[in-house]
Amino acid sequence: MKPKIQPLGAAIACERRDGGQVKLSTFIPLKIRKRGASKVVVRPDGAVESPSKVATQIDQPLLVALTRAFYWQHLLDEGVVASGSEIARREGLHHSTVNELLRLTLLEPAIIQAILAGQQPRCMSLLWFQRNPLPTDWVAQREVLSRFDA
Repeated sequence: MKPKIQPLGAAIACERRDGGQVKLSTFIPLKIRKRGASKVVVRPDGAVESPSKVATQIDQPLLVALTRAFYWQHLLDEGVVASGSEIARREGLHHSTVNELLRLTLLEPAIIQAILAGQQPRCMSLLWFQRNPLPTDWVAQREVLSRFDA
């Protein structure tokens, strides 16, 4: 029996109080479907980009890294794991790899949205994020992003 598929909606932000602290979590509705030999991204509004258009725009390694980073951040927020090192042990990865990818969760939401839509600058790749430190301040991130287009 196939599991029931729920319709996609808008991004959801949840707030919960845990010991006097407020924790925010964001759910980004993203689905990847296989169409023939290629994969396509199903947008939150249900529209599917044509496979040829998606293949030229979406940076798959960056998209996968972003997805893993948010999943790992969710595990940390929920207390399932205590640190990036514990995630690395569970996943069979080096702890620096996990911590590098967790930095992607600090990206400005507009940059994340551009990556999900395949509209990030062409030279902004997973390798670029691994080799270049990115400021945690969103205004500074926008300035770095604007230098890509110059």
